[in-house]
Amino acid sequence: MPNIVIGVHLSPEHTFTKQAQQSIELIAGVGVKGDAHAGATVKHSHLLRKSSDKPNLRQVHLIASELIEELRNEGFNVERGSMGENITTSGMQLTSLPHGSQLVFPSGATIELTGIRTPCKQLNQFQDGLLAAVRERNEDGEYRRPVGVLGVVTASGVVSPQDSIEVKLPTGVHRPMDFI
Repeated sequence: MPNIVIGVHLSPEHTFTKQAQQSIELIAGVGVKGDAHAGATVKHSHLLRKSSDKPNLRQVHLIASELIEELRNEGFNVERGSMGENITTSGMQLTSLPHGSQLVFPSGATIELTGIRTPCKQLNQFQDGLLAAVRERNEDGEYRRPVGVLGVVTASGVVSPQDSIEVKLPTGVHRPMDFI
């Protein structure tokens, strides 16, 4: 199965759910044009209280549609964009990619992956029990279903549903992504 974009979303306000769009514009060093999390420095509400001058490593949030389907099959009412992602993908194990992997879209837009999204209590505020469902641990004690990955935009361009996604792995030794 090819790696493709299933949906694109944004919200100009710090809301948990993002609205579907026909396309989004990625701006290098900033993120998704018009999204509340866009900016060179931290925009995440919780992280802002700690330090507002740190680099924004959470410019773009991506979730695999396969996770959404898995949660739906367990009875959760989740849709594309409802867990706050900017880009919903299909065909790739996002959370298995190494730190620094690049996702390249046909327009030339490029996202460099910076980490795995830390599941937070907002998931339960969205839907009771959702946090526990994604924090479930596997036999190694690791989260079995992390809620997507985060990245920074390194090249500008437009991303739309049905766009292909080319994965470029980093050179050298690959290290797993950490939760951020």
